[in-house]
Amino acid sequence: MRNLDLWLVVGFAGQMLFGSRFLLQWFASEVKKASVIPISFWILSLCGSAVLLTYAIHKKDPVFILGQAAGFVVYTRNLMLIKRSNPGATQNA
Repeated sequence: MRNLDLWLVVGFAGQMLFGSRFLLQWFASEVKKASVIPISFWILSLCGSAVLLTYAIHKKDPVFILGQAAGFVVYTRNLMLIKRSNPGATQNA
């Protein structure tokens, strides 16, 4: 696989991870019949952001890098707050 093809796969994989969090949140809300944000939403956000940040760094796109880096911090912080308020919560993601 050529280097360019590999980076396109990385970029699309990150986008799929990141985008899937919305489907997960929608499904979880429909099941509960209320708006909810499951822990797995934050985990998918973090994973998708990490892959997209890697892709953005490779592309040397400062706007994309800044956006994903900021999100990465927010998703990490949310998981830390969840863990602090409910130590067993992240195991049930």
